Amino acid sequence: MKNSKSFSVLFWTNKAKSDVNGLVPLYARVTVEGKRAEISLKKKLSPRKWDAASGFMKGSSNEVRVINKHINDVGNALYDIYTALSQCDSGFTAEDIKNKFLGHTSVRTRRKTILEVFDGHNADVEKLVGKDYVKATLTKYKTIRDKVEAFIQSKYHREEMFLDELDFVFITAFEKYLKIEDGIEHNTAMGYIKRVKRILTIAVHNKWVTHNPFLAFKCTTRKITRTHLTDEELAVLASKKFTIKRLEEVRDCFLFSCYTGYAFVDASKLTQENIVIKNGDEYWINANRTKTAITANVPLLPEAKAIIEKYRGHVLCEIKNKLLPLKSNQKMNAYLKEIADLCCIRKNLTTHIARHTFATTVTLGNDVPIETVSKMLGHTKITTTQIYARVQEKKISRDMAALLKNNKT
Repeated sequence: MKNSKSFSVLFWTNKAKSDVNGLVPLYARVTVEGKRAEISLKKKLSPRKWDAASGFMKGSSNEVRVINKHINDVGNALYDIYTALSQCDSGFTAEDIKNKFLGHTSVRTRRKTILEVFDGHNADVEKLVGKDYVKATLTKYKTIRDKVEAFIQSKYHREEMFLDELDFVFITAFEKYLKIEDGIEHNTAMGYIKRVKRILTIAVHNKWVTHNPFLAFKCTTRKITRTHLTDEELAVLASKKFTIKRLEEVRDCFLFSCYTGYAFVDASKLTQENIVIKNGDEYWINANRTKTAITANVPLLPEAKAIIEKYRGHVLCEIKNKLLPLKSNQKMNAYLKEIADLCCIRKNLTTHIARHTFATTVTLGNDVPIETVSKMLGHTKITTTQIYARVQEKKISRDMAALLKNNKT
């Protein structure tokens, strides 16, 4: 009895289990997508009366009619179960049909889907925002969860997938989807996949799936050139006169991060209480990074201190108890594009470029030791800071000039 290539039922007798009277037990074999499940029909019959080709008994006796009717009823019941499962879920197995037929609690009740595990994980993270996690972490996981859902719908034309259906092909196809359909660059795509692998690791630890099918996938990173402003560009930006107030404020807030290294999310949380005086007359910012909760205390350069003084008493700063009149990150980045055009800076200015500029141009470019820069940036590993430690032409020229001078003397 066959319904399609993915489903079949075969009735057969097991001669290896014949009893003392020579009778053999009758079985139904359910096959779904090549995987089988055996069902004992609790009937025994003479192997001489069994027709393997038709899957029924031969003869016209009452016993034959009863068993053949039972075979027919079982076949119809299994087909009905298959049809019902097909309409509500394409991920069922032959074992599920067997359990449903026997009235057992299906193994499927213990099967979890990848989006279900994602949702459970994200709900836990949300409860711990402000304690063990920052809101940005939750946002990232929610974004990745939605991308996984969109990928499943696009590739498999389904709403969900069970954990035990996932394989290596899934994750490699997801990588291509992120890069081709979403236009995501390599390193960001790898960051997404790392988190998907982490979700599967959680599933393994909870024994919802026997192994992580994504373990063999190696997440690689490519070296990138981080954009920063040069001394000359920084000077042009600082000296530019703006007739539009909002552009002037955005420029000043951007410059503040260039002179302190604070990321947008950290700068937006600063208040006057974060300003402290050390060593008699040195002004410092004392704060922890939102991303890592690591202390990132920075002494204020004169340029940064002047910006703070400029906005002391600003209406927005007074109302929100903030150090600077920072707008949303989205608005800041939009206005920075206008500012770049007005200043003839041919770079895609974003709030994060300010942090890169502090690391590269303001500090490392002026011979501040990398250990000191790492501490001010709030990095947990100095290898992170080394990303910024590129050798610049200006520094090469300065170092060689010093060498030539020493040789002359």
